[in-house]
Amino acid sequence: MANVNAPFGLRPVKTINGASWNDQGNLYHIPAGDTSAYYIGDVVKSAANADANGVPDVAKAAGTDVLRGVIVGVLASVPYGTSLQGATLDLANTFIPATKTRDYYVMVNDDPETVFECQGDATATNQVAANSNKNASLTITAPTAPGQWSNTVISSSTINTTNTLNMKLMGLAQKPNNAFGAYARWLVKINLHELAGGTAGI
Repeated sequence: MANVNAPFGLRPVKTINGASWNDQGNLYHIPAGDTSAYYIGDVVKSAANADANGVPDVAKAAGTDVLRGVIVGVLASVPYGTSLQGATLDLANTFIPATKTRDYYVMVNDDPETVFECQGDATATNQVAANSNKNASLTITAPTAPGQWSNTVISSSTINTTNTLNMKLMGLAQKPNNAFGAYARWLVKINLHELAGGTAGI
């Protein structure tokens, strides 16, 4: 049976030591002036700013960037204060629009030891067993409306031994109806991570 084309960006599944992911992340800020759209499963990088309370900014990452982590949640309102009474809650969407009328806050899995699941692209050529321990970069794609999940996938044409590629392939996700070839679902770890040590500040 052919693999299903249903991208979801990067989905955390476990840590490198085999423990389950604990469904937690850290809080980051995206200012109203930012012009990118964000979806759960998108990769982000640090930005040189923070909100008035010191929550650091993140920005949309390109497919080859050094990464801060992956968006795992979008908050419905500003996360401060003792009460949400009178707050404007945005419960309808799980994404952040490119044109914003307010600041947004996201939960980011920024643990460099996390293992994610990510779908490969439409080209089967390099999505083979012999490439299971190589590196790759990402193709960043927004979903088609009304989709609200990241469409980011592994860029199969970039799979190589090069140490500057930002994703580490760790074999296929062990689940039914998943095989090498187009749209394979890979287990991956961020190879170029801002919190892994030795990276420059912003």
